[in-house]
Formats: sequence, C-alpha cells, structure tokens
Amino acid sequence: MDVPRVGIADTDSLHRRGSPDTPSAQVPPRDIVSNAFGARSNRMKPLIIGIAGGTGSGKSTVARKVAEALPDASVAFLEMDAYYRDFRHLTLEQLHQVNWDHPDAFDVELLTYHLAQLSTGHRVEMPVYEFASHTRSARTRPIEPSDVVVIDGILLLSDPAIRELCDVKVFVDADADVRLIRRIRRDTAKRGRTLESVLEQYLTTVQPMHLLFVEPSKRYADVIVPRGGSNTVAIEMIVAKIQRRLSARDAHRVTVSPSAGGNAALAQSRTA
Repeated sequence: MDVPRVGIADTDSLHRRGSPDTPSAQVPPRDIVSNAFGARSNRMKPLIIGIAGGTGSGKSTVARKVAEALPDASVAFLEMDAYYRDFRHLTLEQLHQVNWDHPDAFDVELLTYHLAQLSTGHRVEMPVYEFASHTRSARTRPIEPSDVVVIDGILLLSDPAIRELCDVKVFVDADADVRLIRRIRRDTAKRGRTLESVLEQYLTTVQPMHLLFVEPSKRYADVIVPRGGSNTVAIEMIVAKIQRRLSARDAHRVTVSPSAGGNAALAQSRTA
C-alpha cells in the first residue's frame, strides 16, 4: 500500500518482500478465516484481549499484570513481533532498508488465522522469530486454547481484521522519551543491536511510523492506559472488565446448550 513518507527512503518494495515461510496449507484464504467464526468446538469462545501501543510503552508489562490478576482463568500469550515476515533472502544492505515498523513487515494473514483458530478452541503453533538474523526459526511455540488470549503489538489496532477478533482493545500510552530509553535497553540487550543502529532506526522509521499508524489506532481502543504498567488503577479496570465478561460467559454456558442436558440446566435455572 502506498503511504506518505516523511523524509524516509522508499522501502515499500523491501518490506513487502518478506516471505511468511509457512506452508500454504496453514494459511487459508481470508474467506476461510472468516468462516472460522461459525465453527463450533467443545470450549466456549475465549476472550481475546488486544494490547497495542508504541514501542517501549509497557504493553508486555500490562499484559503480564493482567494475567497475574486472573488466577482462576487460563491465559495464553501471543506476540505480534513473532509474526514478522522472513527476510532471510535479503542482503545485509537490503535488510538495512526494511521498514520494520510498517504493517507490511508483518505476516498479518497468519496472525489473523491463529487468532481465529484460538477463538474456536484450537491449538496453534506461534512462530519464533530470530531478530539477530531477521529470520523465522524452524522452531515454533505451541499455544493452547485458553479462557483468555492476550496479544500485544505496536500495530495491533491498525488492522481491521485483528480488531474484529479482539473482544477488549487496549492502548498503552507513554511519553516518547520514556519509550525511546526502553527501546534502547531492549534492543541492545536482547536483540544484539548497537546504540547507533537503534537511534538511526528510531529516527528514520520508528517515530514516523508511530505518528502514521500507531498513534491514530488509539481511537479504536476500548481502554487507554497512560503510564503503562505502573498505572494500577487502569489495569484494575481492565481486569474487572475481563472478569465481568468471563462471568457472563460462564452464566451463558450453564443456561444455554443445544443438548438435552443443556435444556434441563436451563429449566433448572428458571425454577431455582
């Protein structure tokens, strides 16, 4: 897709050239993904919590604290960063031109499919991405169906298909200087990057793409969390919302069932 650039070299042809490196049988067409909503399983549909926000805003901290506050529910985690496309076929010079903060850098089709599968009670194999080499590992991480599915990513709310799958949409906000410091610490410690390369990437793509895609997606959020993981009140509000949804779902499971046993439960609940 053509987007305006803010003093950035045009890298569209490069960040589109990553390959999902996934057998085509695992990624059905979008119409099949849409039909997955109508599929039935023995489990109730999980609550899918989408947590977006700028780089270093504290998305992972919020996700972890939400999970810790739900001891009676099973929680599965997905990371949008695991769904970067495989760029192993590019030269080192071409890799330096890839815009990693553009939506086209992500394998959104596979991510959407996995969320749809989890929503119908099926296990998925989340990719493992090697950030040092910009390649998708042959290893995968199994994600089991759970009561709650939490997924975080900077561009999570910018994609309509992903937004449609999320029951609760959260945007984690933080000051730009705080986010930059956190990004420097993460990329140098965990992704083998130099300080110079982190700063160059931040100025050429991270900050402009934040203004172009991430910040505007805030309007789709149900809850905005200022100050990230340190905002205890906002996290408690999110947890309370999830608990209400879980309680309503459990009540629906008791009173509504297509089986004869379900009809008996419904009759019993009405006479109680």
